[in-house]
Amino acid sequence: MVRKRKTSAILVKKIMSYAQLLPAHLHSQLFKQVRSSSFLCQNSKTNQNIPRRLVLNVQADRSSATMQKPEMKVPHVLTVAGSDSGGGAGIQADLKACAARQVYCSTVVTAVTAQNTVGVQGVDIMPEDFVAEQLKSVLSDMDVDVVKTGMLPSPGIVRVLCQSLREFPVKALVVDPVMVSTSGDALAGPSVLDGLREELLPLANIVTPNIKEASVLLGGVPVRSVSDMRAAAKLIHDMGPRNVLVKGGDLPNSSDAIDVLFDGEGFHELCASRVNTRNTHGTGCTLASCIAAELAKGSSVLEAVRAAKHFIETALDYSKDIVIGNGAQGPFDHFFALKKVHQSSYRQDKFNPNDLLLYAVTDSGMNRKWGRSISDAVKAAVEGGATIVQLREKHAETREFLDAAKACLKICHSYGVPLLINDRIDIALACNADGVHLGQSDMPAHVARTLLAPGKIIGVSCKTPEQAQQAWIDGAHYIGSGGVYPTTTKEDNITIGIDGLKELCLASKLPVVAIGGIKPSNVRAVMEIGVPNLKGVAVVSALFDRECIKTETENLHTLVSEAVLQKKRA
Repeated sequence: MVRKRKTSAILVKKIMSYAQLLPAHLHSQLFKQVRSSSFLCQNSKTNQNIPRRLVLNVQADRSSATMQKPEMKVPHVLTVAGSDSGGGAGIQADLKACAARQVYCSTVVTAVTAQNTVGVQGVDIMPEDFVAEQLKSVLSDMDVDVVKTGMLPSPGIVRVLCQSLREFPVKALVVDPVMVSTSGDALAGPSVLDGLREELLPLANIVTPNIKEASVLLGGVPVRSVSDMRAAAKLIHDMGPRNVLVKGGDLPNSSDAIDVLFDGEGFHELCASRVNTRNTHGTGCTLASCIAAELAKGSSVLEAVRAAKHFIETALDYSKDIVIGNGAQGPFDHFFALKKVHQSSYRQDKFNPNDLLLYAVTDSGMNRKWGRSISDAVKAAVEGGATIVQLREKHAETREFLDAAKACLKICHSYGVPLLINDRIDIALACNADGVHLGQSDMPAHVARTLLAPGKIIGVSCKTPEQAQQAWIDGAHYIGSGGVYPTTTKEDNITIGIDGLKELCLASKLPVVAIGGIKPSNVRAVMEIGVPNLKGVAVVSALFDRECIKTETENLHTLVSEAVLQKKRA
C-alpha cells in the first residue's frame, strides 16, 4: 500500500510538471482531476496510470492551443510556367527571382523544355489533367497570395488554369504572355492566343508583354516607338487586365530600356540605362516574378513594377561579364546580393548614376510640423518613387539619429533604394548605410574614403567648377549642386541659378544632381539645360513639407522621368 501511494505521488508530480506547459484553463482542469480519487487506475504492470481517454483529451486540447498561436504569414507566389533545362528562364528563373525578393515560391510545371543558351531544342507539354492536379495540390493546401504565369503551351492548360483561379481566388494574377523565347523560338501556338485574350487576361491584375508579344496579342500591329507602346498598352487594357506593362527592352534605336505602364487612367514611363551584355536570358520571366513577389508583400502595382525594374537593371549590370554557355543569350545572376562583402543586400559594386533621378532629402522640422516620424516620411517617399534618400538631421541626438537611420535603411532596402547619411560618418558606419553626403565644411571626401568600406557612395556639395574638380580628385561619386533657386531649407545659401548649374555640369567629370528650390513648376527647366551628366534633382520641401509625401513624390517622379526622356529624344 505504501509502495502504491509512493508511485502515485511520483506520478502526480510528473503530471503536474507536464501541466505547466499547458494553457491556464487546462492546467486548472488537470489539477482538479489529479486530486479526484477516480483519476488513478493503479495499473501495476505499467507506469501509465493516466486513463487513455484523459490523455487523448489533454493532447487534443494542447494541440488546439498550439494551433491558435499567431503564425507569421510568408508572402507566397505560385508560378505556372515551363521548365528550362538551361536554368536561365521559366520556372527556374521564377524560383530564383522570388527567393532573391524574399518570397516563397511554389510551382506548377506546364511543359518541360530542352534548351540552353543557343536555343530551344525540344518541348514536352504536360497533360492538362496533370496540370490541373498540380494546381489543386498547391491551391487547396497553401495560402497563395499571387499567381504568376509564364509559358502556357496549350488552350486546354489556359482553360484549367482559369477554372482553378475561379475555384481558388488569389490576391493578384500576373500574366507574362510568353510566346517566343529570348532566342526567337516559338513557345506557344496561335491557338493559345484566343484563350489568353478571352479567358486569362480579364482575370489579370497586370500583364507584361514585350513589344513582340504586344504585337502578337494585337494581331500583328507594329510596335516600334514609345508612342506605339502607349497605344498598344491601351488596346491590350481593353481586353480586360487592370494594368498593362509594355516592355521596351527590344525597342529599336533606343539607348535606354523604356517600359510603359498603363493603369486604365494614365501612363507611367519607366526608364533605365540599357546594360550592354549578352546575359539577358530570362529577363521577362524574372521581371514578372519580381512584380508578383512585390505584390505578394503588399506593394501597389506601380511600386512593384519600379522595384522589379530596378532589380533587373542591377542584376544585369552585375552579371554583364559572366560567361555561361556558348550561345547568344546567357543567363544572369539573381543572387548578386549574396556575393557582396561590406555591401548592402541589393546593390551592385559601383555607384549607379541613375539613382540620382529623384533624390529625397529629409528635414526633421518639416516632419514634426506634419506629425510624422522620419521613417514614416522616408517610407512614403520611396513608395512614391524616390530613387535615393539622404537623411539630413542636423539637430538630432546621436542615438536618436542612429535609431532613425537603422529604421530608414531597412525601409529603403526593401524597395531597392540606397540610403545616404548627411555629414555624419559615424552614423553611416554604425548603421552600415550605403554612403554619405558631405558639404564643403564637412570632412574631405578623400578622408571619408579611408574610413568607409569599399563601394560606399560619397557625394559632395559644390557650387563652383573648382570645387567640382576637387571632388573628382578626392574620389567622390557624384556632386550635389545648388541652390538652383532660392530656398529656405538652408541658411545663408548662395543661389547659383540655372546658368551656374550648367557651368558646373560642363566643368564636372562626375554625375550631378541639382538642388535648391526645385518643385513641380520648375523641374523641367532644370532638367532641360542640355548637359548629359545632370542626372536628377534633389528635393526637400516639395516632398516633405506637404500633406501627402507619396503623392507629391509620384508627381515629381513622373515629371523628372518625362523630362529625361524628352532630353534624350531631342
